Amino acid sequence: MATHTIAVAGKGGVGKTTTCGMMIDYLCKKQKGPLLVVDADANSNLNEVLGVEVEETLGDIREEIAHAEIASVSPIPVGMSKADYAEFRFNSALIEEDDFDMLVMGRTQGKGCYCYVNGVLKTQLDKYIGHYNYTVIDNEAGLEHIARGTLPHVDTLLLVSDCSRRGIQAVGRIYEMVQELELKPGRICLIVNRAPEGKLDDGVKAEIEKFGLDLVGVLPQDETVYRCDCEGKPSAKVPDTTPVKQALAKIMEKLGF
Repeated sequence: MATHTIAVAGKGGVGKTTTCGMMIDYLCKKQKGPLLVVDADANSNLNEVLGVEVEETLGDIREEIAHAEIASVSPIPVGMSKADYAEFRFNSALIEEDDFDMLVMGRTQGKGCYCYVNGVLKTQLDKYIGHYNYTVIDNEAGLEHIARGTLPHVDTLLLVSDCSRRGIQAVGRIYEMVQELELKPGRICLIVNRAPEGKLDDGVKAEIEKFGLDLVGVLPQDETVYRCDCEGKPSAKVPDTTPVKQALAKIMEKLGF
């Protein structure tokens, strides 16, 4: 099965994960599945946005296995190799929901590089990705996963910014990095989030033109999303009649999803 991979990137605090969650909700309601959802941001909370309970991340399992050999009582069954146990445990990290399956990278407890868990994520993606129509990846603030080859080829890279000039400059730098690294996604588009009344200031428009960004749509500031977050409810599930959901639906239709 040929999967269409959508990666969402942008600096922290601009609503990237909430936007990603709403896109997933849209694809599920349009019955575009089977769908694989990947939380590839060690600091992300995509599961909360979607209302999914996560018991273990790939990072959690990596820590368990790392400590297995020095533990007084090893969790590895007698007669099972460490490699076989690792394969078994990492396979158990796939969360199966009614409308989608989900992998969460998570973070390790140790200091420094995430190279090991990045490698685990790549292995799991290579194993599963061919079984889905769409793979939607909530990426980290930068492009480490894409640049290192952790993620598969990206068909659609969606850069998410808020409606500030600094926000546009941040995604503009990501756009330039994509060109410099010759990552060659199928297409790169910009979504501007949290715009008052869904309108952009002339200065922001000029900044978008300066970087040559392909603006595919603007999402308005929506009180419903804020209230959802304050009440601890999954913000991806706000009603489809809200302004932000209606604007997102138009963007998804424009993108051909």
